[in-house]
Amino acid sequence: MIGKPAAAVHLTCRVSNFCPLVYYRSLVECRRARAGGRASPYESSHLTTDRSPSHGPSEKSFAALRHPAFRAYFLTSALAMMADNIEHVISYWMMWEKFHSQSLGGFAVVSHWLPYLLFSVYTGALADRFDPRRIIQLGMLLFMAVSLVWGYLFVTDTLEMWHAMVLLVIHGLAGVLWGPASQLFIHDIVGPAQLQSAVRLAATARILGQLMGPAVGGGLMLAFGPAHGILLNVLIYLPLLWWLWKAPFKPRAPHASAVRGLADIVAAIRGIAHNRTIVSMTLLAGGASLFIGNAYQAQMPEFAHDLGHGRADFAYSMLLAADAAGAFIAGVVLESRGLLKAKPKTAFILAMLWCCAIGGFAAATYYPLAFSLLFIAGFMQLSFSSMAQALVQINAPADIRGRVIGLFSMAGLGMRAFAGITVGVLGGVIGVHWSLALSALGLFAIVSGLALFTLRGAHRAN
Repeated sequence: MIGKPAAAVHLTCRVSNFCPLVYYRSLVECRRARAGGRASPYESSHLTTDRSPSHGPSEKSFAALRHPAFRAYFLTSALAMMADNIEHVISYWMMWEKFHSQSLGGFAVVSHWLPYLLFSVYTGALADRFDPRRIIQLGMLLFMAVSLVWGYLFVTDTLEMWHAMVLLVIHGLAGVLWGPASQLFIHDIVGPAQLQSAVRLAATARILGQLMGPAVGGGLMLAFGPAHGILLNVLIYLPLLWWLWKAPFKPRAPHASAVRGLADIVAAIRGIAHNRTIVSMTLLAGGASLFIGNAYQAQMPEFAHDLGHGRADFAYSMLLAADAAGAFIAGVVLESRGLLKAKPKTAFILAMLWCCAIGGFAAATYYPLAFSLLFIAGFMQLSFSSMAQALVQINAPADIRGRVIGLFSMAGLGMRAFAGITVGVLGGVIGVHWSLALSALGLFAIVSGLALFTLRGAHRAN
């Protein structure tokens, strides 16, 4: 059965075949309309939806930065991410100096990622229902409070292990308040047209903060000492907190339902179950975090030792920063040319290339090759992860968009709490080189299956 828009186009073609004048006039009108940026009178407006190509990512370079509000958010969020990493540098150092506990270091990793697994959908639901600016501000206030308490405990030399554990948990909760709400906020700033650019640039801002954090944190420790350094770090959160108070924001229609905890997870899953793109991108993010994530970073000393750089020298530091540098370059290069439109097929190909780069790094015995493969891995990871995030947000139903973003964060970040099992624990049995290579191979197989699932469904729909 032919719908109304399709029937109109079909009828126009039939008339054009019998009347050359009608055909010529329709062709001229179409060309004039496209030249003027308008819809052709022979094209039905019903064909344009929130998910149509007309709302797809812009091909302009750094498209999202053309929005003044997003430029401000890009800079202030990069500073906040830098402050987050400065706190990690100083607090982790002081915890090791005070307790020399490997278990506490493991707890720090779990407490950082587990809140995303438990509460991402809940905070996404809050962002659906309330102003996401205020939720982000709440997260910033928690970050600042944690840094202040760290500083007080360092100055008074009264830090105990239970203090550290509580502060690490609060820090993780602050992160999960920031995550889903920030993605919903940038969607409100730029809209669907530049959403892919905004997601990719927001990821680049996070990487920039992660690259600058250790350097600035080390500088603060050397110049002022750990206690005063972490107290000064509180000031770096202020620009984002202050700007959000009067940041431009277009209030959404009050269509979101009340926050219901666990029921929100079930509702989000039901809401996206019919959408193969959202399902596959969420599973892709979850699989990447569970099988690999960033667990290989914790095993970097052993990789460096096997590559002939077992001491904490410049070569070891370069190896640690290689994938972050690759991710940052990916954000700059892709945005400068408006490359790689958000498509499921492209995301799967990039994820497979990431698996190949990680597997190649695990097998590498030559330092320059290992460094290059880690750089490529960082490039591919930012490319496919930001694309998956954009596809989920573009296709998410408006009334549960925050919950869907939370579900994506739960999979993409929450599953990192268990990434150490596939790489670290298995590495203790068969060696980290084999465990990382097998994890990459297993993820490659899963991504291949998800690609077949998604693309076959799209083929059937067409």
